[in-house]
Amino acid sequence: MPNSFENSATNHNGESSLQLWERTISQIKNSLPENDFSSWFSRLRFGGESDGRITLYLPSAFFKDKFDDSFKSIIENTASELGGRPYTVVFEIRKESSIPQYIEKTNETPNNRPSSEKPAVQKTPQVDDLMFNPSYTFESFVSGDNSSFAYNACMAIAKNPGSAYNPCLLYGGVGLGKTHLIQSIGNYVRKTTSYKVVYVTAENFTNEFIQSVNDNTLQQFKNKYRKADVLLIDDIHFLQKKGGTQEELFNTFNDLYDTGRQIVFTCDRPVEELTDITDRLRSRFARGLNIDLLPPNYETRVAILKKKCQEKGVIFSNEVIEYIASNISSNVRALESCLTKLIAYSTLLHKDISLETAKEQLKQIINSNNDASVISIDLIVKTVATYFNVSQFDLKGKSKSQSVVLPRQIAMYLCRKLTDFSTTEIGLEFGGKNHTTVMYNVQKVESKLNSSDSELSSLVAKLESQIKTEARK
Repeated sequence: MPNSFENSATNHNGESSLQLWERTISQIKNSLPENDFSSWFSRLRFGGESDGRITLYLPSAFFKDKFDDSFKSIIENTASELGGRPYTVVFEIRKESSIPQYIEKTNETPNNRPSSEKPAVQKTPQVDDLMFNPSYTFESFVSGDNSSFAYNACMAIAKNPGSAYNPCLLYGGVGLGKTHLIQSIGNYVRKTTSYKVVYVTAENFTNEFIQSVNDNTLQQFKNKYRKADVLLIDDIHFLQKKGGTQEELFNTFNDLYDTGRQIVFTCDRPVEELTDITDRLRSRFARGLNIDLLPPNYETRVAILKKKCQEKGVIFSNEVIEYIASNISSNVRALESCLTKLIAYSTLLHKDISLETAKEQLKQIINSNNDASVISIDLIVKTVATYFNVSQFDLKGKSKSQSVVLPRQIAMYLCRKLTDFSTTEIGLEFGGKNHTTVMYNVQKVESKLNSSDSELSSLVAKLESQIKTEARK
């Protein structure tokens, strides 16, 4: 087997295979949820391309099955679109230590290259490098009243890891800057010290733990995390109901904490609201500094939009910026989504963006954001419980009283319809119920609605309208 993969092909744009792959992976990163990309694509390696056949390396059958099922068509379609010709993808299983370096031929020949010059070698970035987004820095983070406490605490941690605020937990809703801040710590420490910094999502930590058990490489897994000087773990709510992973994280936490090394976590809710987490691990999460990240206020949203425009090299009028900031209040990702759409519209059609154009192009995003993104499970539970005059505790608990069963079914149905939460996540909020129980209750309501139960239809529509009204306040 050769110890390198050589390829000299170029596409119709005159770019090399490696350049095409880098553009492909960049576009996929922007199109996938952040957790999906960081959890799975960090283990993917480019092997080369020949006659439209792209070879990609994965470390195990576990990852290969996932990519075959979920990501193969995305990669092929993206590469074909960018490369201007059809591409097929082939996955090969290789241990990471045995993956060959990818060497890309240049137009130089041995006769015209100086004898002392070595061929250019393009190395695939290391796993740790891929996990860090270089744009996530303290300089690029726009701090406001909602986030100044978290920003200053993270900066203090980055400047002096392990000395104060250890451990630290950042919590808040989607798109409020948790990942940006935790990676800013990592990028700052990596740039200014020789400390070993490890960033991982809780999902990826779980997947690696399972894989290490299957491959009998558990000690290697432990060494990776227990030798870190700074450990950053994103989205710890994913650890709910994962007893084995919780046990491993508990031991890792103790090892790092007892030796004065820094640990930072993020979560989508306060640690007290996590279910199916062992008490001793919960106590570890709560031991240090816990900081709540809130949605940005209007002034901060304006500042964020202007900062993003500056980074992207575009100019929009103040009235367009103010229109977006006035209508998107839930999170930063929604603000960025609006900017992305306007930039694409302006670039592709070579048109300036007026306020009227912005209103027309962003109508769907703003309506969707106003309807759904600010609707929480707690709001739905509170509204349904108040209407039926039952306690929220009983509605979310295990009571089988007839006065609670129908309200609970309706609440679960509305959670599924009005939010982006999965049935598993909804079940966790309703006393840790199994996702199949949630599906059953949702289907019960749907069945009644489909059977022309006018009384129930009227009731559900009334509650839905009331919830949306409350969410807009």
